[in-house]
Amino acid sequence: SSAGVERSFRIVITDVIALVEEIQKEEPLITASCKEHVICLVQRLQEKLGEQEDHKFYLFKVLRAHILPLTNVAFNKSGSRFITGSYDRTCKVWDTASGEELHTLEGHKNVVYAIAFNNPYGDKIATGSFDKTCKLWSTETGKCYHTFRGHTAEIVCLSFNLQSTLVATGSMDTTAKLWDIEKGEVVFTLRGHSAEIVALSFNTTGDRIITGSFDCTVGVWDVVTGRMLHILIGHRGEISSAQFNWDCSLIVTGSMDKTCMVRKLRMH
Repeated sequence: SSAGVERSFRIVITDVIALVEEIQKEEPLITASCKEHVICLVQRLQEKLGEQEDHKFYLFKVLRAHILPLTNVAFNKSGSRFITGSYDRTCKVWDTASGEELHTLEGHKNVVYAIAFNNPYGDKIATGSFDKTCKLWSTETGKCYHTFRGHTAEIVCLSFNLQSTLVATGSMDTTAKLWDIEKGEVVFTLRGHSAEIVALSFNTTGDRIITGSFDCTVGVWDVVTGRMLHILIGHRGEISSAQFNWDCSLIVTGSMDKTCMVRKLRMH
């Protein structure tokens, strides 16, 4: 029945200052100087959510985005912009509120598969393609800053570090590469997997990156040296996803073996 699909939730009003202080303990980016701003944002959120008791998801817009199927979508941090990648070899930038297409990012010679904003800033976009290249773009103008070349097979995953100084790409060539955003140059090539790399994730401090591979393992790497620190085994099928939690104490991995593993990092 429709009642089983539509779910509502109740907003519980809590002590905003106490809530922000609790968040501040866990979030390294929330400093004392921006605490008041965060309190203000939480208060505004409470006011907005408190306008009605029940909230439901509903269809907002349907956009005829591309002439061929889409591959991936991504929001910027504020949600004001989102991007779509497609088999038509383009990435499009959209205004969320109006549904207006702002830019079409053209230049790839094959499927645009992996896409991301450099959140939390959101002023840059990276696109990874089956043409073996990654491109870096301006969100505001749609201009291409750099084309990163070096992979010998399709790029299927990518990620910015939180500091927005590096973008990492994972490829079907069994390697990942770290690229300097400012210089447009490769910093390290991460070699150690025996099969395709399909997932990667930086930690929040930017000194570690994990790579998930079809060889059923997850690599933990030192971003400063490019050296593999650990190889995590245990899955019996290809890795499909890998992520750090926010405080970098845990790594979670998903696999084609139908299991998910949560691993606790040992701090030295």
